[in-house]
Amino acid sequence: MKSYSCWILFFSLAVTAFAQQPKNPIQRAQERAFTIATIPQTGEQLTLPQAISIAVERNYQVQITRSQEEIARNNYTRGNAGYLPTVTGNINSQGSIQSIRQTFLDALRPPQEIRGIFNRTNNFGINANYTIFNGFNRSATYEQLRQLLQISTVNTRANIEATMADVATGYYDVIRQLQRLIAFSQALDISRERLELARATFEVGTRSKVDFLSAQVDYNTDSAALVSQQQALRNAKIFLNTLLIRDPLTEFAIRDTILVRNDLQLAPLQQSLTANNPQLAAAVINRTLADINIRQVNALQLPLVTATAGYNYQRIDNQGGFGIRTGRNNGMTYNLQASIPIFNGYNLRRQIQNAKINTQIARTQESDQRLQLQSTLSQTFQTYQNSLTLVNLEAQNNQLANQNVDIAYDRYRIGNSTFVEFRDVQRNAINAQTRLIDAEFNAKAAEIELLRLSSTISQELR
Repeated sequence: MKSYSCWILFFSLAVTAFAQQPKNPIQRAQERAFTIATIPQTGEQLTLPQAISIAVERNYQVQITRSQEEIARNNYTRGNAGYLPTVTGNINSQGSIQSIRQTFLDALRPPQEIRGIFNRTNNFGINANYTIFNGFNRSATYEQLRQLLQISTVNTRANIEATMADVATGYYDVIRQLQRLIAFSQALDISRERLELARATFEVGTRSKVDFLSAQVDYNTDSAALVSQQQALRNAKIFLNTLLIRDPLTEFAIRDTILVRNDLQLAPLQQSLTANNPQLAAAVINRTLADINIRQVNALQLPLVTATAGYNYQRIDNQGGFGIRTGRNNGMTYNLQASIPIFNGYNLRRQIQNAKINTQIARTQESDQRLQLQSTLSQTFQTYQNSLTLVNLEAQNNQLANQNVDIAYDRYRIGNSTFVEFRDVQRNAINAQTRLIDAEFNAKAAEIELLRLSSTISQELR
């Protein structure tokens, strides 16, 4: 029993001693490393919903398509389709001021001289024109205006979704560059610890000057890499600011991380693409417009019946004394006209043939657009799945590489490995960390593109 108690006491003391063992410089450097939440950043914090809202509101192409949609909405009226009559009013006033001097052949009347004679004739009228029948062209034109409004709406939605995807990708690219900056900062911190160790051991004579100079060179290399990464971060922020239509040098802070969804499935995405994708919807509408064009050309074969009605009022005031002294005339007029196309040099037949060919072209373009979108969706989904696999693999590699750095530093510190071996291990760790960051970004970018293609991005990102 006493022996058993002694073993327990010995094991407890060993565990306590191991737990209280001081951490090596590499572990301390890893603990000092920044995170997205702690890395110093200037400017106001920017979230993804805020960035999307700003971009959609300010984007120039979105503004243009919204204005075009407003024009199409204004054009979609029954009057623009020819269902309503046109009414015009006419006013005409003619006058003259004359002076006359007259003698008569019969000598029975004395000579006459009059000055400032004012003669005036006024005409007032109102006319109405109405197309009674034009071969059902009005209904085809009205439907055409409705389809033009729909395609304008679809184009606006396509530009909004493309803007959202660009902003989201740019936003997460800034996060990627921040994470890479943190990785390079940590690598520089480790190189600093190694440089201090190499300097100390060189000064006491336990290591050669080659070790010290090599540590200095590696430290300078990591410093240069950090400077380059800082420039990459600035470029990513400038690009995002450009998407937000604001000063490219505007400072802002991002505290998000890249979280990749792993639940996207191909079949629901394909169904959503077929039902909602704006590019495919535009192709379908273009095919419908081509069908409407056939109806409009066929209408030219049918009679055209028009009616005109008017009311006119005339007032005459003749002070010269010739003919009518004063007069008032008014009355109504009407005209009913029908025209039937008989022959126009086979041009109508040519127009009908061309309209049918355009319809076939539109159908082919719709099929091609559908195939291209489905192909792009399938390729992007494969990229998404492969990226998820890479994220899992690189996460394991990153964890193993960090452990390997700890072991390699301890071996280098006690002289069991060379600076070349340690630098190789350190470089592998940096590469593993950056590969993990890039894999997460690539997976997120593929996810965003899948949401855009399936036209579900507005619901997912807002």
